[in-house]
Amino acid sequence: MNELVRRLLTVLPPGTGPQEAVGILVGVLRWLTGHAGLDAEQSEEAVAQTLAFLRRRLEGDYVVDEFGFDREFTEHVYLPVLRPLYRRWFRVEVRGVENIPSSGGALVVSNHSGTIPVDTLMTAVAVHDAHPAHRFLRPLGADLVFASPVVGEIARSAGTTLASQLDAARLLESGEVVGVWPEGFKGLGKPFSERYRLQRFGRGGFVATALRAGVPIVPCSVVGAEEAYPMLADLAPLARLFGLPYLPVTPTFPHLGLLGVIPLPTRWIIDFGEPLDTRHLGPDAADDPLTVFELADDVRETIQRTLHTLLAQRGSPF
Repeated sequence: MNELVRRLLTVLPPGTGPQEAVGILVGVLRWLTGHAGLDAEQSEEAVAQTLAFLRRRLEGDYVVDEFGFDREFTEHVYLPVLRPLYRRWFRVEVRGVENIPSSGGALVVSNHSGTIPVDTLMTAVAVHDAHPAHRFLRPLGADLVFASPVVGEIARSAGTTLASQLDAARLLESGEVVGVWPEGFKGLGKPFSERYRLQRFGRGGFVATALRAGVPIVPCSVVGAEEAYPMLADLAPLARLFGLPYLPVTPTFPHLGLLGVIPLPTRWIIDFGEPLDTRHLGPDAADDPLTVFELADDVRETIQRTLHTLLAQRGSPF
């Protein structure tokens, strides 16, 4: 703990003593855990775990897997930072999380929306916090995620892996819960006028991967992200200039500058549907284009129907 205090003193105002430094850190941690909806006992336990985590970091006492996933970082930093947004801002309601198996591989397939991929983050929190086994979601991310400074490193440490069938297969075969968003940037960057209308699901590569691994496909439907960042227009020429898939205009961005990045406080529902068992089809079915297409279309239709149902049940987005 002495090394942790020494590091803290280098970033705090001159004259701050060791006891004050630790007090400031504990105060910040209590504020974060309080806003994450924890009671007093849970808050103190979380603070103690975080302090222990920081000490191990400074001592180099931690491990990452072959994909760069840092389980301890995800549990003690990444998820706690997201929880206030998940619990207080979006007030996420989770349904059907028990459809994700308690052990073994599974492929979660979800709609993608909201201009900024916050839906990926909230789904990861839902899988860990709402599931009885507190499983970790291993998202498959686009090249752009890993090309972004800082963001790419955080994403990798939190379990995101480059979207490739080879890596997805390795994760599934090792018993991980893998998340895929087949609409990609087409779903994220669609205008608000097309909200909750699913885009194409690519060529069904996710189905072929699940078939080869013999794991269930769990359809996931997310309501709430579309209204969090309503995309009114796309500044396509500027997007091409910066090498981006789109550059959105929302009710608050770019008019309010960085403040425009703050999402609107919409109410979310994340629904995990009945799993689609693939084992009876066998791995050879992955080489049958018709089977792959039919399964991909079934998953897409299931998500689309569920979205319509959830929208009717939710009512006002706020």
